[in-house]
Amino acid sequence: MADGYAIALIYENTICPMLKRKVKTTAMKFAQNLTPRQGLLKALTLAILVLASVMPPTVLANESEKATFNSTTTLQTILTSSHRSEQNRLRDKYRHPTQTLEFFGLRPNMTVVELWPGGGWYTEILAPFLVAKGQLIVTNGSNASKPALAFQEKLAANPEVFGKVKVAQINPPNELTLAPDNSVDLVLTFRNIHNWVKAGYDEQVYAAAYKALKPGGILGVEEHRAKPDISLQESIKTGYMSLDGVIAAVEKVGFKLVGKSEINANPKDTKDYPSGVWTLPPTLSQGQKDRQRFLTIGESDRMTLKFVKPKPKAS
Repeated sequence: MADGYAIALIYENTICPMLKRKVKTTAMKFAQNLTPRQGLLKALTLAILVLASVMPPTVLANESEKATFNSTTTLQTILTSSHRSEQNRLRDKYRHPTQTLEFFGLRPNMTVVELWPGGGWYTEILAPFLVAKGQLIVTNGSNASKPALAFQEKLAANPEVFGKVKVAQINPPNELTLAPDNSVDLVLTFRNIHNWVKAGYDEQVYAAAYKALKPGGILGVEEHRAKPDISLQESIKTGYMSLDGVIAAVEKVGFKLVGKSEINANPKDTKDYPSGVWTLPPTLSQGQKDRQRFLTIGESDRMTLKFVKPKPKAS
């Protein structure tokens, strides 16, 4: 009886439910060879060995690599953590998250606002990095659109990672309060400006970021970079933005450019595709047409800019 109980206990607590049938079948074959004289310890040992023999190595690895995020957690630890999907990890080579965030000056004790986080690719990195000593605020639409609901569900589904994340509900251009005035250390935007320009409220977003940041606070910008002298109409059509145009628009509300980086440059990007930047990965809007060509190019050539909200001059 003890032997059967031990095996049943392991079966019921199998980590991956899809493996239960295989565990049960294999365990019963082993159990048939047990004698009534064999004790609980041997049965438990046997059942654990059965479980290990049928458990795919990737499942065991994923369970073992779950991290407890704290003040000493590094960006590199987060990038390899099991809470990130394999699909998201594969994009690290294009998005260079460690170098990008270090360029912007991210520190674990900061209050950070991530603007328009989309599906949460960067949120998965920022949230655990800031969980112990900092604060992450993300914007989300105040409407009930599918993207807004999907992002909210993503946060709610993993409280271990996202439990401390605050959500600023916005409805641009009128509702754009990101945080209390002068309370934020760093505001980040990744590949959103082309959408703001198309919608006609890019300057209002920059102004809201300026208002939320402390004097001396940083606005970090990553955006698809156009060829020089592109027209506004062409930018809106292709998704590629003028470097000089972005700098001028951000500085117009009071920011000062303090740094440029080529971290996210891609010289393979010819910027002349039938569907604009969405032709490239990850969207691949052309489907199977010339797919390998676009995969070889990789993700877009991007500007990476660092702006500061100037501190008041001493009187």
